Amino acid sequence: MSEDREQEPDGEQPRPSGAARRERRASARSGTGKERESRSGTSSTTESTGTTQPKGRPTPSRDGRQRRVSPFRKIGRFLREVIAELRKVIWPTRRMLLTYTAVVLVFVSVMVAFIAGLDLLFGQGVLWLFGE
Repeated sequence: MSEDREQEPDGEQPRPSGAARRERRASARSGTGKERESRSGTSSTTESTGTTQPKGRPTPSRDGRQRRVSPFRKIGRFLREVIAELRKVIWPTRRMLLTYTAVVLVFVSVMVAFIAGLDLLFGQGVLWLFGE
């Protein structure tokens, strides 16, 4: 044991190791077969044989038919969802908007100048290679 655990105040129990805690949790989770049977209605495992049994009836399947929804209701639902999403948006302040706009304009102008320079360079190269 570490020294700090030995010096704990009286009345406090040291925490059990990881293996002991896992063992306690596992034993607390697993009840006897009879306890599970009384809670769920059927037993999922038989203790004597170890075989699994079905837990109950399967979930009923849908027949595939959906209710008809009018186009006006669909449009109304769409607009409500759009408004709900717009309420979640964090809108930028005027200062942030101006800063971001300036950054985008500077970046685009630099990229346009770069591409124009490459175009001019390749054009001159093609003229030099093939002549006029």
